Amino acid sequence: MALPYESRSDGTVAFLPHRLNRQPVVVRGLTADELWICTGLSAAAGLLVGIPLALLLSTIALVPTLVVVGIALGVFVGGAVMRRQKRNRPETWLYRQVQWWISRQLPALAPWVGGQALVMRSGWWSVRRSRS
Repeated sequence: MALPYESRSDGTVAFLPHRLNRQPVVVRGLTADELWICTGLSAAAGLLVGIPLALLLSTIALVPTLVVVGIALGVFVGGAVMRRQKRNRPETWLYRQVQWWISRQLPALAPWVGGQALVMRSGWWSVRRSRS
């Protein structure tokens, strides 16, 4: 018999209030995981812009400069966009939405993001009840 104060399989503690099991907001409405994703994507975008521009202008200093500028813009702009997307929705909504999009648009990547566990059906649902 499991005691009520034991932890669950996902690492959360069963007896704590729900809000204590959530990830805390770190910067501009982003949790730590979202901040790392936003920072990584922004740094990659800054790198992709910085390398051709550095070759064109013959100065290598543009690469790290544009990476830092990309991260700053990504965190502030990306934080605002993600905060707006997550507003008044359940805390896992954004992650399920990304899973769904990847499963629909990039089916080869679906097993890596857990997309095979999603219900992917369009059409009318019925409860098979009759009027009496």
